[in-house]
Formats: sequence, structure tokens, C-alpha cells
Amino acid sequence: MDIAFHTLGCKLNFSETSFIINDIKSAGFKEVNFNDFADTYVINTCSVTENANKECQYLVRKVLKKNPNAQIVIMGCYAQLKPKEIETIKGVDLILGNNEKFKLKNYLINSTKKNNKTQIIRKESEELNEFKSAFSTGNRTRSFLKIQDGCNYKCSFCTIPLARGKSRSDTIDNVINRINKIKNTGVKEIVLTGVNIGDYHSNKNEKFIDLLKEIDKLKGIRVRISSIEPNLISNDIIELISKSKVFVPHFHIPLQSGSDTILKLMKRRYLTNYYQSLIQRINHNIKNVCIGVDVIVGFPGENEDLFNETVNFIKSLNISYLHVFTYSERDNTIAQKMNNSVPIHIRKYRSKVLRNLSDKKKRYFYQKNIGLVKEVLFENQVINGYIYGFSENYIKVQTQYKSDLINNFQKVIIKDIQQHNTTYAQGTLTNSML
Repeated sequence: MDIAFHTLGCKLNFSETSFIINDIKSAGFKEVNFNDFADTYVINTCSVTENANKECQYLVRKVLKKNPNAQIVIMGCYAQLKPKEIETIKGVDLILGNNEKFKLKNYLINSTKKNNKTQIIRKESEELNEFKSAFSTGNRTRSFLKIQDGCNYKCSFCTIPLARGKSRSDTIDNVINRINKIKNTGVKEIVLTGVNIGDYHSNKNEKFIDLLKEIDKLKGIRVRISSIEPNLISNDIIELISKSKVFVPHFHIPLQSGSDTILKLMKRRYLTNYYQSLIQRINHNIKNVCIGVDVIVGFPGENEDLFNETVNFIKSLNISYLHVFTYSERDNTIAQKMNNSVPIHIRKYRSKVLRNLSDKKKRYFYQKNIGLVKEVLFENQVINGYIYGFSENYIKVQTQYKSDLINNFQKVIIKDIQQHNTTYAQGTLTNSML
């Protein structure tokens, strides 16, 4: 049976899809491209924004045009939160919650014929207490490794705790074993991912810093930490990364708003003074570190003055780039019931303002690296005779293509900065491979 997958949302979703694909292949299924004809189409969904829900509906209509008799499976966060809504989408056969999606092989192995009735298989959010390991294997250069799932925080805009349950984590032994397994496939970089990875705590009472210390003993692999809450970045973590030969100087730290008024409405666990101090500590201790920041625009009550507070606060920070999200109302959240909703056209305008600011921040960060020698891991992306990769501090580097560069570390001198659809650096190879 030919089966096709499509993933919406975060890197965690992509790592889980990759893991599920490998599992389903072991049962004799053949993976094909989502744009091709398939017997079964699987959509792993996100529900952070309304657009993800709408895109799911669009994808179902799209694949039914390719194969009206295809079996269609919707799984993941949207399926966990709104199975009855998905049930109304014509053509959907199977809806799997976040626990059940890892059993996809079992549900499909004896189910090759479409049924007239949609089947919903999911547990309630409070029952999502099992940790399921996952890691991506599609890109042989970089792999995303899931170390934690769920979240105990109650931010007023977020549905993730409802979609993924309480915080839970893998054990250190399991994580180390999986890193070694991934490394043995030829992967050179691993990204630790989860819903709230700074809240990592295994059933052996192991903490995040304990995990980092064990990973730091490894050799032959480069490791990044994905998005981590600012209140969970301790001085011990900063010190470890500042001295590490395994972990790279790159943080991604959600801010969400540069206004204390809005942060309080969001029920975040810090205010701007703490966040600013954290950014200063990181920059002071880790030379040339890359710091990415999440920010939400258009939250209820964000008037022009409060938005300008965010703009000015971000301008004052020594950071490298932004991920800008336009607020969208989500069911079963506190924010959905708040007054003073921001009109959609203003949300879009503010998003554009911050994206322009992000471009300036990134270009300035790249320019600071001109003339420096960086360790670039080149990927299998070749465009018009050029190959691309990322430095340890997350600068996208372009150089002339050579086949032996693929999936290898190379010392590169940053020569110039270019900006077309995205910002990237032009690099010149040194004589020695790392």
C-alpha cells in the first residue's frame, strides 16, 4: 500500500512524523510524496493557529481530487482538540489523538478499505501521560530528537497543554542511546526538541542540566537546544554552553511581548527586566552567540502604546532574529474571552513591522561575523552551483559547490552578506576540513 504524509506545525511534529513513517515502513507500507497518488494520506496536524486548522481542511480536499477512494487519516494536535470538527470534513476516515498516532501502523494494517463512518480514537488531555520517543531521519545532516512532551504552564493564549497533556520526559540513558543511534547513521547535528524542554525532568528525578552534562561528554556530534523558556535558563546552563565543544552558541528564547502589561495578561512567568537581564548575561558569557526570539502581535488589549513598548524593547536587545506570530483566538483559552480585541488588519501591520525589525537584527548580527572563521555544516542543498549550510552560531552560509562538502564540517571565512528572499553569508573555504 502506498502511503503519503504531510506535517503541519513545529519541529516536534516533524520529528514525530518521521518516527511514525519509519515504523509504518516496517509493516510493508511504501511512502510516496504527498503530491502523488496514494492509497492512504496521513496529515499530522498543528492547532497553534487558526490557519493550521484551515490548511488541514484544504489538504483533505486536495488529496481527494487525486484519489477519491483514498483513506484519509488526521492525527496530532488538531485531532486531539477538535475531533468532532474534523469529523465533519468529508472524506476523513480515521482521527487519531496525540497518544494514538504512534499506533498508526496497528490501525492501518488491517484497514485498507474506506468506511462510511469516521472513526475517532483519542484519550482526554489529562490521560496523555505517556512519553513516546521520536526523532527525525529524513535529513541525514540534521536530526530533531524529542526529549520532552507536554506542558504544565497555563499561558492565557495557548492550547498546547490541552493538546499534549502534562510535562513528561525521556530518561537520560534513553536520550544518550538515541543520540548514539542517530550519530551512527551519519547525522552530524542533533536538535533537542520538545514542548517545554527546559522543564525536562525524567521519572528518575533527572533535570535538564543533568541531561546537558551527559550529552556534553559525547564526541563526534554537534547539538542545538531548541526553543526554551526564559525562566528555565539557569546560570549553570549558560556556563555549560559557554565552555562546551558539543553544544553550539545558539538559543531560541520566547519573549512574546515587550510590554509588562501584556506579559501579565498572557500569564507569562517573567517580566521585561528579567528577560533583558537574561539576554545580557548570555551575551556577556558566550561570545558571538545567536539568540532568536518568539513574539506575538495583536494580543487582546495591545493598544498602539503597548505595541510600541514591544518594538522599543526588542530594539534595545542584543538579539539575532525574530519569529513573529500573529495572535489568533483559540477555543478554551483565557485570552479568547478577553476584551479589547485587536482588529485583524492592525495585527497584520504590526506583524510586518516586527518582521522588518527582524531583518535588520539578522543582517546586523551577520555583519558582526564578517572576517571571522566559522564551523559550517553543509547540507545537501545546491542552488545554481552553490551549496548552503549553517555555522555553529546559526548563520546561513553559501559557498561554491563541491560534492565532498555535503554533510561535513568545514572552516569558512565569512566574506560578505547577501539578502534576497532571505539573509545569508558568502563564505570562503579554508584549506582544512574539520
